[in-house]
Amino acid sequence: MNNQPIHVAIAILYQKDKFLMQLRDNIPGILYPGYWGLFGGHIESGETPEVAVKREILEEIGYNLPPFEKFGCYPDERVVRYVFHAPLLVELNQLVLNEGWDMGLLTTEDIHQGNCYSQNAGEVRPLGNMHQKIMLDFIETNQQT
Repeated sequence: MNNQPIHVAIAILYQKDKFLMQLRDNIPGILYPGYWGLFGGHIESGETPEVAVKREILEEIGYNLPPFEKFGCYPDERVVRYVFHAPLLVELNQLVLNEGWDMGLLTTEDIHQGNCYSQNAGEVRPLGNMHQKIMLDFIETNQQT
């Protein structure tokens, strides 16, 4: 059995004081099924995290990332997350959700609470623990600048 962590590239996409997040499919066997998380995904063989995040965002929501910056790296025993951030320069209705159950612009309050209502799910759904931590770190870092 391979105990190596998987490597993923994810993006914090922000618009004014809100953050675009994906409600992950509610499928058993995936990480954080039915939880809110950041868009992104697996880094393919030969890809850099920067190339992977651009590809994943385009695949998942049809958005061409504008210039973006690295925010940090969040490794744990299962996943190494390379986190980038960029502005969301289009309206939500201009994005096409190709992967996931729902997407939404979450407020800082939603992120602090650790949950948000999903129109598609018809209920309040939780944020994934690691995604909430990353977002809180980002919010805190950007309040200081």
